[in-house]
Amino acid sequence: MRHIRLLAATGTAVAALALTACGNGTGTKDEGASRPTTPTAPAERAPSGKATPEAPHAGTGSRTANGTPVARTHAPGARPSASPAARGTRGGTGTSGSSVVLCNGANTTVTAQPVARPLNHLLITVKNTGAKTCELPYYPVLRFDQMQWVPQADRDTQPQAVVSLAPGESGYAGVLLSAADGSGAGGTTARTLTVGFQGLTPNSSGGPSATPSLPAKGVYYDSSLKVTYWQQDLGSIAGW
Repeated sequence: MRHIRLLAATGTAVAALALTACGNGTGTKDEGASRPTTPTAPAERAPSGKATPEAPHAGTGSRTANGTPVARTHAPGARPSASPAARGTRGGTGTSGSSVVLCNGANTTVTAQPVARPLNHLLITVKNTGAKTCELPYYPVLRFDQMQWVPQADRDTQPQAVVSLAPGESGYAGVLLSAADGSGAGGTTARTLTVGFQGLTPNSSGGPSATPSLPAKGVYYDSSLKVTYWQQDLGSIAGW
């Protein structure tokens, strides 16, 4: 009986070497002596000459509807270059970066002379006295004395291009003062004339007007009064 107790005590001592009591009273804890060791897999290596792809950084690009990152097409902080339209903006007086100078009373001399043929016609001549080429858009805006209406332009005389005058060059416009057959109404004699200049858009101001002298006896006009568009060549309206 004593022999059996000795063997039991020995077995208990051996078991105590493998197991220790848990301090929290929940049981025993395996110290790892009997757990098999699992070999660690070697790290994967990228193929030679190829970089390992990186995960997209949050906040560095936009995403599609399903959340997939969209690749960035330019470096962060880079600004797209201005469009050709923005670089060549016409700011009311310029085009393709160069200024357009308008002909007006400040850089020209203006004369108004009656002509023998055709009858009842007046010729307006504008000479560029400035140092830069200037343009004459559309047609002159005429005002005889204190008239309250503006003579209309004959659209059949509209040129294919805007009249452009180099320094020293002249442009022309013809004026029909009255009907040759006397059919016009409200005839009167004018003593003064104001010639207005249009800007790059119809009916806009092109700058200071001019007040060319009229003959001492004045000029007679009636409701037939109309004007041509500005012309580069006097011959274009010689028979108008």
